[in-house]
Amino acid sequence: MDLNAVTAVLRPGGREELPARQAGDAWLGGGTWLFSEPQPALRRLIDLSGLGWTPLRADGEGLTIAATCTIVTLYGFEPPPGWRAAALISECCRSFLASFKIWGMATVGGNICLALPAGPMISLAAALDGVCVVWTPEGGERRVKVIDFVRGPRDTALEPGELLRAIELPAAALARRAVFRRASLTPLGRSGVLLIGTLDAAGFALTVTASTRHPVRLDFPALPGRLALAERIASAIPVDLYYDDVHGAPDWRRHMTAVLAEEIREELAEADG
Repeated sequence: MDLNAVTAVLRPGGREELPARQAGDAWLGGGTWLFSEPQPALRRLIDLSGLGWTPLRADGEGLTIAATCTIVTLYGFEPPPGWRAAALISECCRSFLASFKIWGMATVGGNICLALPAGPMISLAAALDGVCVVWTPEGGERRVKVIDFVRGPRDTALEPGELLRAIELPAAALARRAVFRRASLTPLGRSGVLLIGTLDAAGFALTVTASTRHPVRLDFPALPGRLALAERIASAIPVDLYYDDVHGAPDWRRHMTAVLAEEIREELAEADG
């Protein structure tokens, strides 16, 4: 879609060229959402493609994903041996259910900053202890856990002028066993419920996304029993936190969250056995 209110497009080549924020500014990553509907309030786009950020960097500390890394690049990542939870990458990428054109342009950072409940990069990063590296307009940076970064639909912890630089996934989280479950109302529909469970010697974590207005992380010292898990979900997620849109009613999302959580628990329990 043409953004006919935009009067300027800036293409900085480095951080020192990033402009001071003005009313009507927008960061431009892949632009798959930005150009999908009218944006009458925008006056200036700041194109991040010229900053030259390395899309992916894997080392002993974990995986660093540049905010401008495309979905197709992330999908093609080959993890080192031992990163068992890295199988979640392909699962979450496929949860976009988008065309190859979208895969080739949409960015990891854009999906997280859009902060929609069904954002699969939010699911991936929140489940793997992801941390957002945020550039501040004064030239510094700060770190925010992904679980705290996404506060609700279209609502993030970014302050005016701040920019999401990267997402860091620690190696310890990538080494866990992980189980993925997803449900939608139609075979090719947007995620209505997306749950990820991870388990290691430190305990069990269940991350609930898509069904709730923001990601919810439930941590346990060990794999809980069926009743304990159900009670924790019921107490930790109030009814009004379940999302309501055309892709699923709150009561359905609540029911499916409980069903898929138990499936995850049973699969991990069988593997332990």
